[in-house]
Amino acid sequence: MQNIVLFGPPGAGKGTQSQKLIDKYGFVHLSTGDLLRAEIAAGTALGLEAKQLMDKGILVPDEVVVGMIDNKIKSNPDAKGFIFDGFPRTVAQAESLDKMMSQNNIKINGMIALVVDEEELTKRLLVRGQTSGRADDQNEELIRKRVQEYNSKTMPVADYYTGQGKYSAIDGIGEIDEIFTGICAVIDQF
Repeated sequence: MQNIVLFGPPGAGKGTQSQKLIDKYGFVHLSTGDLLRAEIAAGTALGLEAKQLMDKGILVPDEVVVGMIDNKIKSNPDAKGFIFDGFPRTVAQAESLDKMMSQNNIKINGMIALVVDEEELTKRLLVRGQTSGRADDQNEELIRKRVQEYNSKTMPVADYYTGQGKYSAIDGIGEIDEIFTGICAVIDQF
């Protein structure tokens, strides 16, 4: 089983590459946003707890999100591996994830970071905003703020996995298939 943290700022191409990895390797995609929506829709205890918090405008605590991930892992015992997309976002989340994975006798094999400069990210997100209708992808000032937020709060997670010898950087600029080939080369070494 291979478990990958696909890492990168908004607009780096994580969604595009995740789908290609799922198609090639048969991984299960773990997106925290999708998990939250699924748990709420299913009416699980964690989903109800998350909904109560979200309805009050409160961020869902790490332990609830990790619990949802744990549920997803346990409900996919035959999975070939998992792609973590959008999680962990902080070192505390990475530590919680490692602890939960250890309790399930599995581990994160590696973090693959899609590296894209701010100008390219801004350009990509503005284009995505024209087609997706997402308001947060249509305002250049908001986009730059999101990228700065990522750089200040989420980038330390890369250092966490670097310290474990699990960090790999891939140039996220270029042809989608070339980037995918680079990601697969890293995964095939795990």
